[in-house]
Amino acid sequence: MDPVIIYIIGVSGSGKTTVGKKLSARTGIPFFDGDDFHPLSNKEKMKAGQALNDQDRAEWLTSINELAKVEMKKAGAIIACSALKEKYRTALSAGITVPLVWIFLKGSYELIQQRMKARKDHFMPPGLLSSQFEILEIPHQAVTIDISNGPDRIVDLIMSELRSKNNAGL
Repeated sequence: MDPVIIYIIGVSGSGKTTVGKKLSARTGIPFFDGDDFHPLSNKEKMKAGQALNDQDRAEWLTSINELAKVEMKKAGAIIACSALKEKYRTALSAGITVPLVWIFLKGSYELIQQRMKARKDHFMPPGLLSSQFEILEIPHQAVTIDISNGPDRIVDLIMSELRSKNNAGL
C-alpha cells in the first residue's frame, strides 16, 4: 500500500482518537494522537479552563506537520488533530507530497458535550467546548462523517469513502 496521510479532525470529544485507532487497526497505517504533541503549557492552559489561541497552537501544528512529513516517507499516518481552522489545515498539509485525506467528524454540540462529561482524566474540560465550536471553520475538502454513527460504523463509512475515491490503495 502506498503511503497516505489521513487527518481525522473535529472538535474535542468528537471521537477522533477512538476512530483513528480503529481505522489504524483496519488499515495497518500507524495512528498518532495530536494531543500527545501539545506542549505542557497548552495542556495546563486548557486544564485551567482557558481556550488556546493561534499563537498557542503554532508550535503544536508545526510538530504534527513534521510528524506527517516523516511518516509519509514510511507507511503514512493516521493523525487525530482538531484542525479547527482552514489556516491550521494549511499548516498541517505543508510539504506533504503523498495523498492527503481529511476526515471531519461532525456532531451536535449537545452530543459532544455529553461525551466530554462522560470521559475521565482528559485535560480538555467540557467548558471549553463552546470555544471550539466558535472558531470551527467547516472544512470543504473533507469527508464529513456524522458522529451519531457508532465508531465501527464510522470506520466502515471512512473505508468506503477511501475505496470509492481510490485513495491510498485501500
